[in-house]
Amino acid sequence: MRRVTHVPGALEEEEEEEEDSDDVVLLERKVRTSSMPEPARRVCLKEVKRLKKMPQSMPEYALTRNYLELMVELPWNKSTTDRLDIRAARVLLDNDHYAMEKLKKRVLEYLAVRQLKNNLKGPILCFVGPPGVGKTSVGRSVAKTLGREFHRIALGGVCDQSDIRGHRRTYVGSMPGRIINGLKTVGVNNPVFLLDEVDKLGKSLQGDPAAALLEVLDPEQNHNFTDHYLNVAFDLSQVLFIATANTTATIPAALLDRMEVIQVPGYTQEEKIEIAHRHLIPKQLDQHGLTPQQLQIPPATTLGIITRYTREAGVRSLDRKLGAICRAVAVKVAEGQHRGAKLERTDALEAEGGRERSEDVEPQPIGDSGAAGLALPPEMPILIDLHALKDILGPPMYEMEVSERLSQPGVAIGLAWTPLGGELMFVEASRMDGEGQLTLTGQLGDVMKESAHLAISWLRSNAKKYHLTNASGSFDLLDNTDIHLHFPAGAVTKDGPSAGVTIVTCLASLFSGRLVRSDVAMTGEITLRGLVLPL
Repeated sequence: MRRVTHVPGALEEEEEEEEDSDDVVLLERKVRTSSMPEPARRVCLKEVKRLKKMPQSMPEYALTRNYLELMVELPWNKSTTDRLDIRAARVLLDNDHYAMEKLKKRVLEYLAVRQLKNNLKGPILCFVGPPGVGKTSVGRSVAKTLGREFHRIALGGVCDQSDIRGHRRTYVGSMPGRIINGLKTVGVNNPVFLLDEVDKLGKSLQGDPAAALLEVLDPEQNHNFTDHYLNVAFDLSQVLFIATANTTATIPAALLDRMEVIQVPGYTQEEKIEIAHRHLIPKQLDQHGLTPQQLQIPPATTLGIITRYTREAGVRSLDRKLGAICRAVAVKVAEGQHRGAKLERTDALEAEGGRERSEDVEPQPIGDSGAAGLALPPEMPILIDLHALKDILGPPMYEMEVSERLSQPGVAIGLAWTPLGGELMFVEASRMDGEGQLTLTGQLGDVMKESAHLAISWLRSNAKKYHLTNASGSFDLLDNTDIHLHFPAGAVTKDGPSAGVTIVTCLASLFSGRLVRSDVAMTGEITLRGLVLPL
């Protein structure tokens, strides 16, 4: 009688094949019971049939299996219920953010319309404003207000359209795009998607991601969004898309046309003070283990930080300066506690053995420990005044120099726009004997040079009317006279049409000998007839 022996390796292979077949059957059951639409289910069942006939050693086996698992996990019909209480939403938004009235109004409008119409498509908003004003954080607050899941997609520097639409499954290492990946992560089909830094998308040989976003951000098309990896349509119409940008200048016109742009302006000094005392100071105290009973920063000190140590539209630098103050105070508080503990130990030793106090607990002089000017041990609460501010943060970085620079004729203040917020721009003019030439310095663009020529032409034609004369008393302002216009700072490139009225005021001050008011800054384009055009 022949004995049949089984090879252990063959047994293991048989067991693995049985397990794989069980997994495929389970995967097929999941596909049939899932909530995906019928076209997607037909595609998945076709892939399951191919998977059953495919040996597991084939590279395509793992790819097909991963594809089916993703299709089963996607939230085809799973969604969260919106919280539509407008009063509660207003309170929540006011608690999270100070000011930002336009954004809050738009969110409340969406909630109100959502109450009246259940199948409202998600709006596509674009928050445009300088850095640090809270565009990203307000998107998170919108999700919390609505009771929805939140997912952030950073688009800064993305230069491949496959990041948006995914790779085709014919490629090795293919994967879905960030939109489908985000839906898989949050597990619902109506989240809040924050497309951060949409103005910093790149373009390369791999395609234009801004063009791929056209389908995603179009309410008439995104109900049928097709990712290259899925190759079946997915409904994005219930997703609330919020894009953020610092400027609209670099966003393609077709993409900008699909979004509702909401401008987020920079904060005023009063708003920054409120934000600091409502949000920033409590946050920094909590992060550094301090309490309001240990550290107090009065509003006057906060105003000093804003005006002398920061120059920004948002509050990021202000937050960092407050953090520096908290760290300096934390050093003094920790040193004071350490010294108090040593004093208690030394008193106990004196009571026991009559020892004298050790030298290392003697009061230390005020040094460069980060909070010079504060007594040691500190008396609670530590109050930060302007003198302590200078000791902690150093000498002021910015000085209010407006009145000093306007102490003579021929100087005016203009307003300049930058992506980081508004700036004051000085215009200086001087005249000297010459041949009637106009010199322009300060790295000016062609538009500003033309504005300067417009200004001098209008002043020459209206010199008699406004009693403007040159050094020799002639109404011909360029008669034997050269004019030099300078725009500090010389290393910064400047251009734009809105400097015309400032140049006219500066030259009129020069030829009339009258000072320009130090509390007025101006901006606006002029015409040859003397009209100031709206911005």
